[in-house]
Amino acid sequence: MSENKETDCLCFYVNGKKVTENNADPETMLLSYLRERLRLTGTKYGCGGGGCGACTVMVSRYQPGTKTILHYSANACLLPVCQLQGAAVTTVEGIGNTRTRVHPVQERIAKAHGSQCGFCTPGMVMSMYTLLRNKPQPNMEDITVALGGNLCRCTGYRPIVDGCKTFSPMCFVGTHDIDCVFQEPPPQLFDQEDLLPLDPTQDLIFPPELILMAEMEPQVSQLFRGERMVWVSPVSLEELIQLKTSHPQAPLVMGNTNIGPDIKFKGAWHPIIISPTRVQELFEVTKTLQGVCFGAGCSLSVVKALLEGLVQEIPEEKTEIYRSLLQQLGNLGGQQIRNVASIGGNIVSAYPNSDLNPVFAAGNCTLNVVSKRGRREILLNKDFFVGFGKTSLKPDEIVLSVFIPVSRQGEFMRAFRQAPRKENALATVTTGMRVMFIEGSSVVKELSIYYGGVGPCTVSATKTCAAVIGRKWDEQTLSEAYTQLLDEISLSPSHPGGQVEFRRSLTLSLLFKFNLQMLHKLWEMVWTGSLFAPIGSLLGQSGDDPVGRPIMHRSAISQATGEAVYCDDIPKMDGELHLVLVTSTRPHAKILDIDISEALRVPGVVDVITSKDIPGKKFRTFTGIDEGILAQNEVSCVGHMVCAVVADNRKQAKRGAALVKIAYEDLPGPVFTVEEAIEKQSFFLPQRMIERGNVDEAFDKVDHIYEGEIRLGGQEHFYMETQSMVVVPSGEERELKVYLSCQHPTYAQESIAETLGIPSNRVSCHVKRVGGAFGGKVTKTSIIACITSVAAWKTGRAVRCVLERGEDMLITGARHPVLGKHKVGFMNDGRIIAADLHYYANSGNTADESLLVIEKILLHLDNAYNVPNLRGRSVACKTNLPSNTAFRGFGVPQSMLVTENMINDVAMKLGCNFLFPEQIREINMYKEVSLTHYKFEFDPKNLLRCWDECKEKSDYGSRRKSVAQFNQQNRWKKRGMATIPIKFDIFSVRVSVRQAASLVHIYKDGSVLVSHGGTEMGQGIHTKMQQVASRELHIPASLIHITETDTSAVPNTCPSAASFGTDANGMAVKDACEILYQRLEPVRKQNPEGTWQTWVTSAFIQRISLSATGYYRGHDLYMDWEKQEGQPYAYFTYGACCSEVEVDCLTGDYRTVRTDIVMDIGRSINPSVDIGQIEGAFIQGLGLYTLEELKFSPSGVLYTRGPSQYKIPAVCDIPLQFNVYLLSGSDNPHAIYSSKGIGEPVLFLGSSVFFAIKDAVAAARVEAGMVGTFTLNSPATPERTCLACNTPFTQKVRRCHQPVSIHSLPQPIMLDPNPSMFANLNMEFSYCFHLTDLQT
Repeated sequence: MSENKETDCLCFYVNGKKVTENNADPETMLLSYLRERLRLTGTKYGCGGGGCGACTVMVSRYQPGTKTILHYSANACLLPVCQLQGAAVTTVEGIGNTRTRVHPVQERIAKAHGSQCGFCTPGMVMSMYTLLRNKPQPNMEDITVALGGNLCRCTGYRPIVDGCKTFSPMCFVGTHDIDCVFQEPPPQLFDQEDLLPLDPTQDLIFPPELILMAEMEPQVSQLFRGERMVWVSPVSLEELIQLKTSHPQAPLVMGNTNIGPDIKFKGAWHPIIISPTRVQELFEVTKTLQGVCFGAGCSLSVVKALLEGLVQEIPEEKTEIYRSLLQQLGNLGGQQIRNVASIGGNIVSAYPNSDLNPVFAAGNCTLNVVSKRGRREILLNKDFFVGFGKTSLKPDEIVLSVFIPVSRQGEFMRAFRQAPRKENALATVTTGMRVMFIEGSSVVKELSIYYGGVGPCTVSATKTCAAVIGRKWDEQTLSEAYTQLLDEISLSPSHPGGQVEFRRSLTLSLLFKFNLQMLHKLWEMVWTGSLFAPIGSLLGQSGDDPVGRPIMHRSAISQATGEAVYCDDIPKMDGELHLVLVTSTRPHAKILDIDISEALRVPGVVDVITSKDIPGKKFRTFTGIDEGILAQNEVSCVGHMVCAVVADNRKQAKRGAALVKIAYEDLPGPVFTVEEAIEKQSFFLPQRMIERGNVDEAFDKVDHIYEGEIRLGGQEHFYMETQSMVVVPSGEERELKVYLSCQHPTYAQESIAETLGIPSNRVSCHVKRVGGAFGGKVTKTSIIACITSVAAWKTGRAVRCVLERGEDMLITGARHPVLGKHKVGFMNDGRIIAADLHYYANSGNTADESLLVIEKILLHLDNAYNVPNLRGRSVACKTNLPSNTAFRGFGVPQSMLVTENMINDVAMKLGCNFLFPEQIREINMYKEVSLTHYKFEFDPKNLLRCWDECKEKSDYGSRRKSVAQFNQQNRWKKRGMATIPIKFDIFSVRVSVRQAASLVHIYKDGSVLVSHGGTEMGQGIHTKMQQVASRELHIPASLIHITETDTSAVPNTCPSAASFGTDANGMAVKDACEILYQRLEPVRKQNPEGTWQTWVTSAFIQRISLSATGYYRGHDLYMDWEKQEGQPYAYFTYGACCSEVEVDCLTGDYRTVRTDIVMDIGRSINPSVDIGQIEGAFIQGLGLYTLEELKFSPSGVLYTRGPSQYKIPAVCDIPLQFNVYLLSGSDNPHAIYSSKGIGEPVLFLGSSVFFAIKDAVAAARVEAGMVGTFTLNSPATPERTCLACNTPFTQKVRRCHQPVSIHSLPQPIMLDPNPSMFANLNMEFSYCFHLTDLQT
């Protein structure tokens, strides 16, 4: 190798303790090392690809040159252990715990109610902790940047940000207007005065040994040999050159953000990896008058920080390229990725949609490369990028540094990007554009335009630039440039990634944005900075009674410290095996043969489980339709579970699964879409229909009839904790203990027992907590538990099954996509007289709970509107996609979207008579005690109150006028508003799942143990049960412990679903506590001055039972589909939401400016928990209707299998102003303590953002000469929004070669100092320029 010494010994620290590892495995990441080797399970597995932040840790390194310590956050799932030489790793366990002292970050996120399911909380804590180690007094931007790489599916982010803001002297936690029931004025949800101060002495010191190692000991090369891979870590440039010469195909790994995911997700394999993280020449930074030279190993965070400093130091005219790079760096990945990804690696990866490469190329940046032949400079231009992931570098060349020049006089540069999510998302189209004018004129001397996302690599618009150079920058020149660009950047219909029309439109739109800014520069306009409106906090209730108080989630602290135990945190059992599922690669085929011979030869593989190994029932029955546990003779979707491999560890099980060979015979005519299902009549039966009045006759008597449709895409649950379970054989009678992450442990128990052919009393299911579920952990969880139990039964050993994120998304299904069609008859005054709605739900390959979903769709199609003649029909379509299942809302978000879209269409058809859909909504709302279309009587008083208060609190009237004024003044930005009501049922029509039971023990020391049938998923059910028991027993909550959900303690439980968990289990706990309190009454009378403890002791002496079971039978509800009538629900939860958005018509990007929600939740048991449910559900709904999109291939393969492809809302997506109000004076006699279920209803109110976007799009279409109804399907992604705006650029793409011109402006126009709440420079000036209509 080299003359340098080498070693295979690795030395680093974890939480202040030294770790020495001899010959570490190059394939071992820090995450698995922490969890499996060191048993530090606070660091969570969320996605395995650095996209969710659940595995965030802090890495600290000593810098000998500056004698400083560098702290940075990193994703442990991407950080190879082999790179940790000399590093100090801090995990969530290392900063504080409940046994010693909780760290202020942990405490504040918990007390601010920022932890619900808690699975993401350790990652959030570590991101914020790292920020505080570097900047103890951060500002708001610092906080949002630090949290930008972390995802949360529960909270809606607001409480997390509120907790973090308490560290900033420049930010304060404001007050949201929340009207609460019990006390005025209500206090804040948490007391900011009662928080631990930030104490630096609590932090772990950097190990002195590592400082001595860095300064005193000579650096030696390291070589680690794994089972399949060799890892070499050189310490000198000479050695690196020699290694690369000897192994030219070996990749150089710095941050592992490219090679790591390729190995993990794409099956890439490299026999040798070279990691030059200790070669100092790769990290040198040199500043000169001509520019700055960054070592290729510098992280993107280091580059960003240095450029920010240079922008402040040198004259502004020299910073054009620097500021363009900073703009892209701010959105590139999350903070954890930027902290480790290198600038050189980013360039040579040569991704087609790279954010930085177009800027580097347009900015005339150069690379310094080195090899055995010597050094040379390479200009970053069109000749450097030669193909997908390919550059002109020779295989043995190493990028040493990147030189970024300063800008010259008269030179301007801008960078733009459009991505599915504003931050931390790969760009759809990105660009770098640079122009240089001849001094004192508008004549173009140089022009360089590069695009990403429109070709196999970074693309240069060479011909377009040549057509502009030498000419004035004016209307005629740019008009011709648009035409030239459209010809030059052409994409085939089969372009990888699709979105061809959108991408081509973006190339024109982004050039137009550049044009606007250059006109601004030429005319020397003045720009005023954008305004960021901080997110306010909320107020709650308090009182002596624990019920109604904003009590912190009872597990929040342990979740924030990493001590909370989730399923995969359970220590490994002796002899435990790991199970990996083998799934179908065909959508519809016969299974001819399953060859497991090669899999069984893999070292460590113990067995392969097929359907033949199932001793009992080989299927489960949902809604009367059977679903096989493992495929036997036929597969019906890609992802259909066929068999499972069990091995000593997961790595071996995965290798074995990859070697299982399945021979198929494809069957004809697979069905993927609703339209194909309709054509082939591929449905699950029965179909449902309901009608009130006579719809057909009513259509003959109306003034107008309109027919329309809307499509709603599916939604992945994306619970942060994937499907997880451990099955442990125990006892001499072959009992099973099953630990799983599940919403319905009793159903899992029954399923396992029937699958194994044993009685249920031999199976006990245990659920401590669930890291998010949202309906996705009922049916499929039980089937996977059955497979895992068969493996444990057959081998006699404990078996663990934890799905990876991609497996989970492929196998477990999602929310049902729905095609909704409506025919509506209405009068000139806006009254809707008749409506006929058809719903087609894509159920997938099995029925699952689809038949119940389509029933609920019909029962909610009226939403808040009293339509006298109403008919609905719903069908569950059988297709060859993975089976869809229950999801928060259970069909209601799909049902009501179709209804509200119909209301919108009515308003647009009536045109000038009714300017806004809200007027149509008000006219048609239920006004008095009424019957629903299924003849259930209810009083809509609180519905109307929510509507009126929402309009009042949101200042709807005046803001509507402001929106209209804004739209008149802006051509390329439009604002929209929408106010949406909701009437949502609580409880389920299924009689058997409405009951609940509990078991309460009082021990002799006075402590109380409560068991109940609900599972804790983040919704705070255990916290509320503790409050109920505290009130009923008249004791402090501190004396009460809620144990895990256990089928051997409370049998025959019902699912925690449909928002009635607290209603049912609360009544059961209340019943048990009332029994016990009554039993103690004689003792209390004997000693009225006694204490709780003395009463309990006396009761025991007097042989009074201190244990009781509680039971709640539930409501007597029914639905007769033959008669089309019933009382399927106990009561309604009401609400209303007003949202305002601002849309960039050129790109389709939007920002939610403000959201106001008013909810009727009765008398809240715990306002902080309920408000958390409201905010979390709203943000999840916002994702459903505007952001989250499942994509399948033409052959039914799911493309979106992780956070890199599937985008859920992040911190950047929360409304700039977010107000939640609880309706005062509301009672509910149908639930415990007059409360109401709240988990599901608010999700639909996220559609207010969708309809606000549609309102803004309508304003844009008016200026394009398009008036009237139009279709905007859900989700309203930037692509759909941009194309619906139908800008002249979109029209030009659709009608190629049409001339585009812009009105030249004779003189500068002053800008409104603050035309947009969130505008940045490239959006600020858009209203000053207008495109003429295209000539036909």
